[in-house]
Amino acid sequence: MKILLTGASGLLGCNVAHELVRRGHALRLLVRPGSSLKGVEGLPFEVHYGCLEEEASLSGAVNGCDGVIHAASCTAQWPTAFRHFEAANVNGAIQLARAAKAAGIRRFVYVSTANTFGHGTMEQPGTELSEFRLFHYHSGYVNSKYLAQQYVLEQVEQHGLPAVVVNPTFMLGPLDLKPSSGRLLLQGLKARVQWIPPGGKNFIHVRDAAIGVCQALERGLPGECYLLAGENLSYRSFYNLLNEVAGRKPLQLPVPGILARGVGVLGSLFGKLTGRPAWINHVTGRMACLGNYYSGRKAVEELGLPQTPVREAVNDAIDWFRAEGRL
Repeated sequence: MKILLTGASGLLGCNVAHELVRRGHALRLLVRPGSSLKGVEGLPFEVHYGCLEEEASLSGAVNGCDGVIHAASCTAQWPTAFRHFEAANVNGAIQLARAAKAAGIRRFVYVSTANTFGHGTMEQPGTELSEFRLFHYHSGYVNSKYLAQQYVLEQVEQHGLPAVVVNPTFMLGPLDLKPSSGRLLLQGLKARVQWIPPGGKNFIHVRDAAIGVCQALERGLPGECYLLAGENLSYRSFYNLLNEVAGRKPLQLPVPGILARGVGVLGSLFGKLTGRPAWINHVTGRMACLGNYYSGRKAVEELGLPQTPVREAVNDAIDWFRAEGRL
């Protein structure tokens, strides 16, 4: 199939591009003028220059394609207000879905986020049936992804859009050019003191997530959502694993939830006063206190999602950052 891919400059998008080519698909990238394509150098692809905010350019982007994988989104941690995410994350998804439907695309894969479903505990992790519970956290990113996801699912039901939704958790691995989620790893490796918040995350190797996206393209059921989830770890367990892989023994200090939230509020105040992002804000401070634990069982059973150990994801990420001179 010929696939239009958005977001090829991001961590997941780069890895999806490599996986699509490995599977023999023809690849077209929707690229903003001036965007770096370093992560896909050497791959066979064609480029369509445009952006999600320009509806006219999307018709040409999807024309002649069999499928669309929409992996592009604004993931900035600051500013946090919804208005900063609406154009790219909500309106962009709406316009691309409309263009895909008009062009008769055979399959549309929307890359959402795990946080559009309620998180759970280690014993009872969140699933695709868990109700969205983070609206009141005022994360413009999470709320915008939830609204875009709901639109895509409505289009499946009301207008027959052949769309599948995938919901990755926290991805680690190679080709993290910005870096994005790799910032957590880099901060932990460079810090003399590791501040350990009370929460945790579900971690997945980015290559596993990329395989899950491509499996959703090829065999996912329209109207279904699939959590692309790997291993649940508390932040303490994650940092212990990171230190073991890297051969480090930094000082670790636990951070009570009330302190993490309070420092986050101060970080947001700093950002508003200076116009510069703090390393933590009121959204990330609250999120760090949550057990963002999820189950990938549905994707494992229906899509064949791999379950690479987090240790391997951490090791691959470290090796890639070292090769890039980041460590």
